Amino acid sequence: MTTLLQALAFLAPWEFSPLLFVSCVVALALYLRGLGRVPAAQRPRMGRRIAFFSGLALVYFVMQTYYDFLSQHMFYLHRLQHLVLHHLGPFLIALSAPLAVMAAGVPARIGTRPFERFWRAPATRLGYRLLQNTVVAPVLFVGLIWFWLNSRIHFDAMLSEPLYWVMNWSMLIDGLLFWILMLDPRTRAEGALLGFGLRILIVLAAMVPQMLIGAHIALSERDLYDVYAVCGRAWDIDPLRDQHIGGLITWIPAAMMHVIAALILIGRWARSDRNLAGREREASMSRAASVQGGGT
Repeated sequence: MTTLLQALAFLAPWEFSPLLFVSCVVALALYLRGLGRVPAAQRPRMGRRIAFFSGLALVYFVMQTYYDFLSQHMFYLHRLQHLVLHHLGPFLIALSAPLAVMAAGVPARIGTRPFERFWRAPATRLGYRLLQNTVVAPVLFVGLIWFWLNSRIHFDAMLSEPLYWVMNWSMLIDGLLFWILMLDPRTRAEGALLGFGLRILIVLAAMVPQMLIGAHIALSERDLYDVYAVCGRAWDIDPLRDQHIGGLITWIPAAMMHVIAALILIGRWARSDRNLAGREREASMSRAASVQGGGT
């Protein structure tokens, strides 16, 4: 009984965020409702469903449980939190491609027209294309990591509640924007902003500076983040050991996420080429059959 109460206490929000709570609940409700309304033949496969639920749960866990407290008092737990917010959570959500299912889950009395009008507004389209630009998207993705890991800025962010929430939300939103752009299952002909080849290059290019940032932190013999000595660590650990583990998390797992993304994109590119070749072959056979039929 004591263990159960401790587990429930751990899952309770440390600093409750109504915005995050409502966002997660609405996203989950729309997805579940959409699964029930989408025709069986169009429902996403189980792997994509698991990816969506896992990504959403991970984001909620690192921001709305006692883990959030621990991440404010241990550097390497903070880096794990941002690995989830900027990489793993958005990666899984983007991989599930949930927008069509969630749109089907919107109640009929609300409809999708308000969202469509907002999306088609010139300002919205301009802003989205600016953020999803070939250059801006990867620079912003890596730039935010560097910005929030700047020692002085990190010090202020960890001691200011409003700035702390801005930091976490910026990482989450940018992660979603980046991975949705990179993992779009469509080709350029089907409506994707970028082709598969360019996306592979961007994913791999964005990996390199992250590795350098992580290596700098992991190999430094100077305590770069003394803010954790000010607010106190959750448990006794050598500051440099805490920092080195955090650097390794920034260095290796984040890089692996980019490698995995590149492999997924290569597979989708090859599949799209095979499908295109198959359609062209069928069209050629159809034309040849029609010519033969006309000749007889």
